[in-house]
Amino acid sequence: MKTVDNLTFGRKILFSHVYLLSRIGMILSSLLLVPGCVEDDSQPEGDIRVISDSFVSGMQGWAGGFADLPVDGLDSYELEVELDNLPEETGETGQAIRVQGHNRSDDLFMFLKKEISGLEPGASYQVVFKVKLASSYPENSVGIGGSPGGSVYLKAGAVNFEPEPEPVEEAQTTYHRMNIDKGNQSQDGSDMYGLGTIGIAGDDFVYQIISRDNQDRPQQVTADEEGKLWLIVGTDSGFEGLTVLYYQEIEVTLTKK
Repeated sequence: MKTVDNLTFGRKILFSHVYLLSRIGMILSSLLLVPGCVEDDSQPEGDIRVISDSFVSGMQGWAGGFADLPVDGLDSYELEVELDNLPEETGETGQAIRVQGHNRSDDLFMFLKKEISGLEPGASYQVVFKVKLASSYPENSVGIGGSPGGSVYLKAGAVNFEPEPEPVEEAQTTYHRMNIDKGNQSQDGSDMYGLGTIGIAGDDFVYQIISRDNQDRPQQVTADEEGKLWLIVGTDSGFEGLTVLYYQEIEVTLTKK
């Protein structure tokens, strides 16, 4: 009798566990029917493309350039784009893309660009940039023509043709001007949006890592007939002096609309 009682007791425990699991399953199933609890499948896999480039081992397809300066007499502008080590004072190691130039034309534009492919031809994309770079220019510092930090504006954008400087005749002088609408200094253009300044906190001219993005106002762009776009990130300067920046990471998220 004791063996039978133990067997009966064991069966009761097993049945109670099965019943409890079935009730949990019913509760979870009912939750899925409640608005707001259903997983959002409206964004199929493949409709989001993320380009995340750091520069530990190379330029990752990014190339540099300059605009808003005369075609002739560029030696005094100290223009350079190359891989370099991050400044030690940032407290971080590794390489970055160093971009530098001396703004002697009152309006120097220094940029990096990259072509991407594999998008849906003719599709519309929402584009969000996140840029990490090392800057040493205090936001409230004072300089010639403007602040070294507060008057140098970081911008980013995407277009379906190659952005590049082109010669333009102005007042008997030939200037390099961009073939896109990047806006002018603090002003947005239709092809590039401002991400803020390169200004850092404090009063010391010491390199710090800063991050800027356009998360709150994504750009809209249409891929070309081959599913390609060009990405461009750069600074539009109102400071008439030397600016040296280190681009550590550039992340771009493209969401098909």
